[in-house]
Amino acid sequence: MAEERLPTEEELREALEKVAVADVLLGALTTVVSLGFHRVSVDARDLPQARLAIETLRALEPVLREGGVDEAVVRDLEQARANLQLAYAKAVSEAPGESSTEEDSGGS
Repeated sequence: MAEERLPTEEELREALEKVAVADVLLGALTTVVSLGFHRVSVDARDLPQARLAIETLRALEPVLREGGVDEAVVRDLEQARANLQLAYAKAVSEAPGESSTEEDSGGS
């Protein structure tokens, strides 16, 4: 069994040079979308967390657009947010006692 070698400091620097902030944000927002949908599901309902996912997406969409992220990718995230908002509204209507401070997840 061969020993695993840790990357050198120089290799780490080179790897960091190849990573764009937009790529990291897109990966994180993809995870936020998944978590948001999970948090509106009956099995894992946590409406404040779902709302946080919605508001995070809403806040970062213009930042991504201004940062030069492909417009189609930003539109896909906007569509995912819109679908999440609909799922959130449905979850709120199904469990009125569990709603967050503002039941309307707003439009944008």
